[in-house]
Amino acid sequence: MIQFRIQPDSEIPASAQLFNQIRFAIASRQYPPGYKLPSTRALAMQTGLHRNTISKVYRQLEDDGLVESLAGSGIYVRAQGHEGGSKLPSPILRQHPDEAYTLVQQALDELLSHGCSLNQARELFLAEIDWRLRCSAQVLVAVPSHDMGAGELMVYELEAALKIPVQLVAMEELAVVLDKTNSATVVTSRYFIGSVEEIAAPKAVRVIPLDIYDYTKELNLLKTLPKENCVGIVSLSSGIARAAEVILHGLRGDELLVMTSQPKDAYKLHAIVKRAEVIISDQACFATVQAAVQTFAEDIIRPPKLIKVENYIGTNSINLLKRELGLS
Repeated sequence: MIQFRIQPDSEIPASAQLFNQIRFAIASRQYPPGYKLPSTRALAMQTGLHRNTISKVYRQLEDDGLVESLAGSGIYVRAQGHEGGSKLPSPILRQHPDEAYTLVQQALDELLSHGCSLNQARELFLAEIDWRLRCSAQVLVAVPSHDMGAGELMVYELEAALKIPVQLVAMEELAVVLDKTNSATVVTSRYFIGSVEEIAAPKAVRVIPLDIYDYTKELNLLKTLPKENCVGIVSLSSGIARAAEVILHGLRGDELLVMTSQPKDAYKLHAIVKRAEVIISDQACFATVQAAVQTFAEDIIRPPKLIKVENYIGTNSINLLKRELGLS
């Protein structure tokens, strides 16, 4: 069972601390779809919070579409988007099942009459289908405009893993983009899945939620840092930086000084480089952080320890997306 920690004397409301920690557990799939959340009583015993406060957090999670309440059973993590299995049956098979199979049989008979073997015909069909899927496949990453950095991280990793172009779209512009395409696969972080599903539903396109990396290795390191150490967090995503700050505060309270920055904010980045003992960085930001450390090398008594987070997207999500796109 995940241990949630609440700092009672913090300026951050206890409900916000708990909400962010549970939301992170869901987004990183530590709480997978179908997982039953702890009862308010159990969570009250663990955190020391009043059950009414926990009920309020659960209602907020439900309002955001992350969990669902089943009467008499409990609160469960909601399955979101297209997580395996097609929800869009082929229109031609649904409307004209006999004609569809007849067309396939006629095409196959024609190939056989020209001397193709069954295996050769199969390879021709598969090659043509695969080619058309690759040509028509359009992968869109949708995130809110206030956190485009999260989308940039997803595009950075998806293009490297999938070897196909991936388009970044602000959530506020998604409906307009979908109106201009016949088919697409929309992907987003579980942090934003509810809003993206609502926009995409009328367009009959697939929406696939991506799990984020759980940062277990990095969190375990931070738990052991000496008091009064300064930790720098550099991320393309302003949302990830804020969430990390809240979660780290829940783990260590005021024992550590936490500073965050995006790579384009030179002032904050330079302050982190000069002050922090440990700097945790996205893979996409790591070269910028290294360059900043090198720039101020003469002003730093002891260079900070640099930690590069290899992934933002969970490996299982990458594999699911490859399978759904026919790339695996």
